[in-house]
Amino acid sequence: MDTPLGIIFDCDGTLVDSMGVWRELEESLTNQGGFTLSKADTDIITTLSIPETAAYIHEHFGLGATAAAVETMINEFMLDYYSHRACPRPGALAFVQGLHEQGVPMAVASSTPSELLIEAMKSCGFAPYMKAIVSVEDVGSSKRSPEVYDAARASLGTTRAQTWGFEDATYALVTLSQAGYHTVGIYDDDKAGTWEDLVATADVAIQSFEELTSAGFMAVVASLYNEKLTK
Repeated sequence: MDTPLGIIFDCDGTLVDSMGVWRELEESLTNQGGFTLSKADTDIITTLSIPETAAYIHEHFGLGATAAAVETMINEFMLDYYSHRACPRPGALAFVQGLHEQGVPMAVASSTPSELLIEAMKSCGFAPYMKAIVSVEDVGSSKRSPEVYDAARASLGTTRAQTWGFEDATYALVTLSQAGYHTVGIYDDDKAGTWEDLVATADVAIQSFEELTSAGFMAVVASLYNEKLTK
């Protein structure tokens, strides 16, 4: 395929099989603070960065002396996880390696803070294949706007229309789509987005990377490109 192509991956729940640990973290925080998170709370927290989550929990439930103290609790918990327990989602590393072999430039854009994000990419084996690893803290904006994706895309040399974003979170897929990116929704957890939400929002929806080889994905992209040429 001659047209330029770039890929931006989310980290948690997309490349890294880590959404379960965020539930562990919520349980740890609620046990420490003696409070309960409602579904409405978890729906909100799912869309927040770690500093925003820390502030939300401190302000609404009084955990920690300050929001910064809660943020430290979260960062310490997650750094230990990424350093010792994190692993790729099934098929994800092979998918990334296959794209690399075909010369496709890739980057990561995540709501996870930079220190944690870099550790996750290293420990799970993705770091060597990424042109850039960008956190929302690097751009001062959440995934409710496209700045973090644009910052990651700057390393790829592609336009928004030439770039695909892989996400498990419906709200992030909406951001990408509205900004003119192509999207792949990968299901992981109903709290991030139900399967029905992903199908309705993304250009392509998959349950797992085991459903989609790098060659298969390239065929999907080529088909879409050829379809546009014939219109």
